[in-house]
Amino acid sequence: MANHSADHPAHVHHHFVDSDQQFDSAKLGMWVFLVNEILFFGGLFCAYIIFRAWYPELFYQAAYELNKVLGGVNTVVLIVSSLTVALAIRSAQTNNIKWLKRNLLFTILLAVVFLVIKAFEYEHKFHYGIAPGSFWDPSPEVLERIDHPKANIFFSIYYALTGVHALHVLVGIGLIFWIYLRARKNEFSSEYFTPVEIVGLYWHLVDLIWIFLFPLLYLIE
Repeated sequence: MANHSADHPAHVHHHFVDSDQQFDSAKLGMWVFLVNEILFFGGLFCAYIIFRAWYPELFYQAAYELNKVLGGVNTVVLIVSSLTVALAIRSAQTNNIKWLKRNLLFTILLAVVFLVIKAFEYEHKFHYGIAPGSFWDPSPEVLERIDHPKANIFFSIYYALTGVHALHVLVGIGLIFWIYLRARKNEFSSEYFTPVEIVGLYWHLVDLIWIFLFPLLYLIE
């Protein structure tokens, strides 16, 4: 029994042979989940493609109501957050728990900055009545710039895509904070960093989706 315990570290679940098998299984499971997430967003992207093909002039006009500067800043924020997550994973792999915790906190901070900027964008649009679906009630100056009877379609798609993405950011913050709390208990090392890498993969997907959303919504020409 003692020998079995020595060959089977505490972090390895009983149904796995060793750490490598557990890591490979967890990573495969995460990739399957990420593919499902991509398919989920794929449905929203299909709606975007169809309606843009039907109303190209509408999308061109409506995109001018989006703040390209704030969208660009948020893009940079998320790209940097991908770097800090990668550094966190590397810190765990090299037993640098101090910088593991710091990089996790940097990532959380950047994610919060992203959401704050997005909240300012939403607030500005709501102020001018630019809301999704039946809540569409644009101010006269907005109607002067967007001369289309179905203008709310673009913004419904905009809010659906960016809103669901923001929800994923919130989930990511929760997961990264969970990893941070575990890191404070010294649960990770070069021998065991699977949860750090798995959460890092999730966060990279969140960043990647935004990299697609920014040009599709903000840079329409």
